Amino acid sequence: MNERSASTRPSVEQLRARPHADVLIIGGGINGIATFRDLALQGIDVALVERGDFVSGASSASSHMVHGGIRYLENGEFRLVKESVAERNRLVRNAPHYVRPLKTTIPIYSTFSGILSAPFRLLVTHGRGKPNERGAALIKIGLMIYDTFSRGGGRVPRHRFLGKTQSLKELPQLNPDLKYTATYYDASMHDPERLALDVLNDGLLAGGDRARAANYLPAVGSAENGVRLRDEITGEEFDFSARLILNTSGPWTDITNETLGDTTRYMGGTKGSHIVLDHPELLAATGGREIFFEHSDGRIVLIYPLKNRVLVGTTDIDADPAKPVVCTEEEVDYFFDLVHHVFPKIAVDRSHIVYSFSGIRPLPRHDDTAPGFVSRDYRIVATDHRSTPVLSLVGGKWTTFRALAEHLTNEAMAQLGKQRRVSTEKLAVGGGDGYPVDAASRLRWLAAHSDGRDRGRVAVLLDRYGTRATEVLAATPEQDPELPELPGYTAAELEHLATTEQVVHLDDLLLRRTSIAFVGGLTEERVRAAAEAIAPALGWNEGTIAAEVDRTIELLREAHRIDASKGGSFIAG
Repeated sequence: MNERSASTRPSVEQLRARPHADVLIIGGGINGIATFRDLALQGIDVALVERGDFVSGASSASSHMVHGGIRYLENGEFRLVKESVAERNRLVRNAPHYVRPLKTTIPIYSTFSGILSAPFRLLVTHGRGKPNERGAALIKIGLMIYDTFSRGGGRVPRHRFLGKTQSLKELPQLNPDLKYTATYYDASMHDPERLALDVLNDGLLAGGDRARAANYLPAVGSAENGVRLRDEITGEEFDFSARLILNTSGPWTDITNETLGDTTRYMGGTKGSHIVLDHPELLAATGGREIFFEHSDGRIVLIYPLKNRVLVGTTDIDADPAKPVVCTEEEVDYFFDLVHHVFPKIAVDRSHIVYSFSGIRPLPRHDDTAPGFVSRDYRIVATDHRSTPVLSLVGGKWTTFRALAEHLTNEAMAQLGKQRRVSTEKLAVGGGDGYPVDAASRLRWLAAHSDGRDRGRVAVLLDRYGTRATEVLAATPEQDPELPELPGYTAAELEHLATTEQVVHLDDLLLRRTSIAFVGGLTEERVRAAAEAIAPALGWNEGTIAAEVDRTIELLREAHRIDASKGGSFIAG
């Protein structure tokens, strides 16, 4: 074992000082984090390790939606749709600071298309073959079933159909070739990474010293009764044992099992890319609602107003999780084609792109099944690592993370001979606890917490962190000026995030602790301003600041195709 370094992080030192837990979770995406919280609530001694930053893999590449998955009905996945709708309703209730009802409109160009091919694909070809556009009849049937599943929650209105005239009256920029629109409600998740960090924080608080989690701490090999861990910052390695290992590595589940010495072939993920547009005309054309649309190739795509920008996605392409993924020129052309199809009078080009991202969905191996028809459901597979049982999670999606974690926790506790003592069904998440959901209660909350501060600033913090805004207020001075290079943020706020949320690298702050990168405009000057703001909290000297700025600029270029040296412009070609 390497000699301990003086710079070992507290989160890693906690694991080194007591290198054992009842349950070790490998993978810090939303499903691993949610399972961590659930086990901590049950009093289980649990540890979680993540090879990169928390929520930096598949969970960071979501469409920012919490949805029941109406299109899964065509796959015959009624159980998943029912569970997804129930979990959507729970999240609207339990995490109202980040999850809210989202009005969604489907433009429809035919009446009966797909009414025969959809059952044939479901019952005969099982997702193989070329998809067909779905017409009004098929969508109507799907929405009626969808409403039935939604009825129990009572959180969102039922769907409605409009003809061409009324549809164009509501959304005049829509393609006039449409015949109908169908409008229903799902939910938006406007800050998925922050929601996951709230879940993680809830687990840490619930478990005390029996709930430990560290990022940038990959499992790099096998060890007696456990695994070998390596601190990516110091290079130090140590062994960690557990009575049970949970593999929640998402698309990298097979790779993690290989690291532990077990060859598996569970996963067959697909790539999904998105672009973020700064385009006021397109933003206005959406009417504040998501446009959920089926393109001519049968793939489901979306145009989604978010943070005063427009999110456009997503693709569904087979991908190798061992290789990095990035939004390609072909995908950008695909997105522009679909925007033109929905809003033919609105011009969109690469100059409007302020951010792009791509990730791999943690789907099961699917051979020649079309990517769009691969099951989004999940399963748990039991194996053994030497004398330690391993439960591998295959599949899973953002919407069902609570229910999935409940199932995985129950399986883990059965292995440990323990009984559940707390339900998470009605448990508020982080800053959703006591969050003011109506105008009157919001005004009361702001009045109670302004106390000499600018009320507009307090309102920004409430929107950003929910009721956990009180923690930011307690950690920052009353007179807290914004950073000129980063409007809306202060140095004290960024320092608070760096010290309390395991920020290791600058991109952790810019891409996941905040929305600074997502909304675009990241220049070298702005990147450096963020680095200098958190440097005192993290003990960075000028050399470290420069290295972190360079690292972030390179990451923006390579993974997100953004050139910070040219004013945060999209790299075309």
